[in-house]
Formats: sequence, structure tokens, C-alpha cells
Amino acid sequence: MDDLVPFGGGIFFAMLCLLLFARGMDVLSTLVATPNLVLEANPIVRKLGWKWSILLNLVFCVGLAISPLSAIIISTMSVLVAARNFQSAWLMRTLGEEHYRSWHAARLRETRFSLFMLCLLAQAALTALVGCALMYYSPENPVPFAIGLGIIIYAIAVVFYTSLSVWRLRRSVS
Repeated sequence: MDDLVPFGGGIFFAMLCLLLFARGMDVLSTLVATPNLVLEANPIVRKLGWKWSILLNLVFCVGLAISPLSAIIISTMSVLVAARNFQSAWLMRTLGEEHYRSWHAARLRETRFSLFMLCLLAQAALTALVGCALMYYSPENPVPFAIGLGIIIYAIAVVFYTSLSVWRLRRSVS
């Protein structure tokens, strides 16, 4: 399972379908939450726009499908990102992207930055702990190991991109 698989084989297509589903959910959840990419945390995606981001995702999925473990890691991370996006997408859509951004910035100004960061880091650490447990208790089985690593990478991505977004918000308000 940790080896590369031939392009076009059965496992390749299974991994391609998994990646297309997971990355597709990430893209769909982003589209629901921020159709104009105003709230997109990833500056590369914001810069590329929808057309190029989707094309890049397709190429990425095809290229990554030859490595089953990498495909499982990225798919795990992607579905967790999508779930997080869907969690607040209804509010973002209801308020509108710019109004949500202003509302969120106002809430950040009303709280201590250290409290916000403590909560963000605690959330990520608890999430990563689940990934670590999966990795630790599956030394002989690469699939749960890859899922655990995907969870850890998700937790790191949440801290990184949330911090980046908050930094941008705080900078634009100051």
C-alpha cells in the first residue's frame, strides 16, 4: 500500500475517485461559504480564482493518485477542511462575505488575542491527538496510519491558515 501504483490501474482509479471526492468537497464547501473567495484563507487560491484552482486541483488529484498513502492523507485532510467550512458556511452566506468578515473582525477586537490563540491551539492539539493515537496504534497497518497523519496535517493547516486570516484581518483593521 505504501508503494506507487501504475497509472490507470484499479487502485489508481480508486485513489483518484477518493481524491476527487475529497478535494471536490473542499472546493464545494468553499464555494458555498465564500463564492467570491473574500473569506478564503489560502492566498494562492484567492489569487488563482475558481477556474485555475479547480484545474490545479484536478491535475493534483491525477498526479497524487499513484501514491495510495499520499492520496489517503490528502483526502483525510480535505474532508476535514470541508467539514469545517460547512460548519460556518450558512452564517457566511446569510451575512454575506464582507459583512461576515467585518462581524468576525469585530468579535476578534472584542476578545484578548491570547485567548483566541489559546482556544485555536487547544482545538488543533486535541484534533492532532486523535491523529497521533491512530498513528501510534497502527504501526503495521498503513491506512489508519495515513488517516492519522491526515488528521495531524489538518490540525496544522487549521492553525496556519486561521492565524494567517486573523493576521490579515487585524492588519487591515489597524
